[in-house]
Amino acid sequence: MAEDLKVTNGTKAEQYISLIPQIKGLIDGELDLIANLANIAGALKEQFNWFWVGFYLVKEDQLVLGPFQGPIACTRIRKGKGVCGASWEQAQTLIVPDVEAFPGHIACSSLSRSEIVVPIIRDGVVKGVLDVDSEHLAQFDETDQLYLEQIVALISM
Repeated sequence: MAEDLKVTNGTKAEQYISLIPQIKGLIDGELDLIANLANIAGALKEQFNWFWVGFYLVKEDQLVLGPFQGPIACTRIRKGKGVCGASWEQAQTLIVPDVEAFPGHIACSSLSRSEIVVPIIRDGVVKGVLDVDSEHLAQFDETDQLYLEQIVALISM
């Protein structure tokens, strides 16, 4: 249960290694996608205290805002637009050290400085994305990519 989440210290990798089994415990046996996405976003936000953590789900020709933790967000994003739309279009994780340098970045908040977006791919099709923003430059790296991709792989669509 969420109130049992154990926030740990240590290296970034150690924090993920502690968090992933807890996320598995939160979502194992729960069939509701929205509930699982909400708990994953909450667990990531609580562990890392990032500026914004959330999901966008593919609905027809757009990404539509799903469960998130953080300030109000953009509701709809077109394919190829911004970091989320680019991740959807390219079907790959994108790490952006400075969002101001990303062509076509969509500024849902001017406080966001860096971002990582991980696509949720099932049967070769992007079904949604995990979007994480930080108010610090160059917050995300290959360690985040490795473990966030593992977390996204846990999601049943």
